[in-house]
Amino acid sequence: MIEAEVHQLLREFLRQQGHIQWPHHLTMARLVARALRLGRSALLQIGSTAAYRGRYRLSYLMPALVWPGPIVLVVPQAIQQQLVQDEIPTLLQTLPTVKSIQVGERWPGETFQGILITTPSAWLSGQLSALEKSNSSTTAAPAFPKNILTLIDGIDPLVNWVRHELTCRLDDGDWHQLGLAYPSQQTPIRDLRVKLTHLAFQHPANPYSCYLADAEEHALLEDLYNQLTETPLGLEALPPTWQKFRQQLTQEDSMTWLQLNRGSGQLALHCAPVHLADIMQPLWERQPVILIGAAVDEENRAENYRQRLGLEDLTCLKFTPDRQRDGIQLYAPDRLPMPNSNQFPSAILQEIRNLLQLPETRTQPTVILVGDNPLKAQIGSILAAEYGSRVQVEKTDGPSNGILVTGWEFWQDHRLRCLPPGLLIITTLPIPSLENPLVAGQVAYYKRLRQDWFRLFLLPSALQTLQLAIAPISAQQGKVALLDNRVNHRSYGRTILKTLNPIAQSTYLDPSWLAPVNQAL
Repeated sequence: MIEAEVHQLLREFLRQQGHIQWPHHLTMARLVARALRLGRSALLQIGSTAAYRGRYRLSYLMPALVWPGPIVLVVPQAIQQQLVQDEIPTLLQTLPTVKSIQVGERWPGETFQGILITTPSAWLSGQLSALEKSNSSTTAAPAFPKNILTLIDGIDPLVNWVRHELTCRLDDGDWHQLGLAYPSQQTPIRDLRVKLTHLAFQHPANPYSCYLADAEEHALLEDLYNQLTETPLGLEALPPTWQKFRQQLTQEDSMTWLQLNRGSGQLALHCAPVHLADIMQPLWERQPVILIGAAVDEENRAENYRQRLGLEDLTCLKFTPDRQRDGIQLYAPDRLPMPNSNQFPSAILQEIRNLLQLPETRTQPTVILVGDNPLKAQIGSILAAEYGSRVQVEKTDGPSNGILVTGWEFWQDHRLRCLPPGLLIITTLPIPSLENPLVAGQVAYYKRLRQDWFRLFLLPSALQTLQLAIAPISAQQGKVALLDNRVNHRSYGRTILKTLNPIAQSTYLDPSWLAPVNQAL
């Protein structure tokens, strides 16, 4: 069977490399090979540290190259380049068979039996388009045919990828097209747009420059469509973008938000579904899938994650971290004020000053994660006055012993390109803010269903963000300071600490905290 062949080939390859690199290589390779043979879907959580190192990819590349049938490999652009330029050519040199590899956004042809490497955006767009065509009379060939096993690597942001593909957007150009489509209604269209923009400016400024549409703004959009319905042209003259926006707007579980540029006065409208499961379930039925992520769910069965994406029964496995290589030293003081108190900024600033006296901060980078934008600017300014050019606020061109003050989003986008820090200071937990309309819309959806929106949505999002953020530290057994006292005094704090395992935790700074992590565990 292919499982035995893959096991033997991968074991020999690892021996030639001289080290194992990841303790779960052979187990994962057999699971992927079994999924290929049976055509059964699987969800594999490899851990944030393994994902950061990237060495786990050998475990699915080997069975994919040995398998005689066709495969679609969906990976983000950054991973794609590494696969094509390095990892796949290296493996092909050691394998007895040669398999065709192509990169593109459509399936090469009916007779193709190789591996097509594509991006998440291209794959999702093609699959969602195929679902639309299946519900209409269109006979055009889909970009990705049915029943071809698909392996998707790096699925941690999959929910965001899906919602991005399903989001309808209206900007300046769309309003212009609407005016051209209804020449007799240009004045009412312009007046309504001015009203919408005026209402958008009434929302208090927030860090996202986005606002969930309220009842009055929804009513204006409905009035616009009603006015166009009563024209001789009716709604048949609507430009395609406006048609899609209307379809989404009328859905019961949709959320609409306004994106405002206060400087230029430009306004963009967005509308997206909150509930993705019903939309995605037919997509998963088109082919078996192997989903690989770092940390998509705290549970092995990933029930919450699967429910959000409409994934039904499939093989689930969560690999345990290597306690000897993937641990961190965690400092979580329990005497600090809570983040919503007035004393919090000055207290954590003093704590940061103490931490910056540690020996490793003089030779290695230090990263300070601050979720609150005003506080981030304040800390960056104060530290820059004390440490000079070593301090950078969301810039990656600092010295090798630099102090990077950054928000969560910037660190998530740049952590793979930055030098691994010797110390990571987390001021507050990355619990999504209700000021973000995408967050507020989803919370409102859970509230309508009378479900626990914190446990089902906010906490899982925070856990995933936290695990991915500390992966560079865990990869080198570094030090993490978590200054959010909720981890010590809230019921969900135990869940957070469990997620960060393996850890050597201390609530105070003393010489033992500086001991090597493998001795403290």
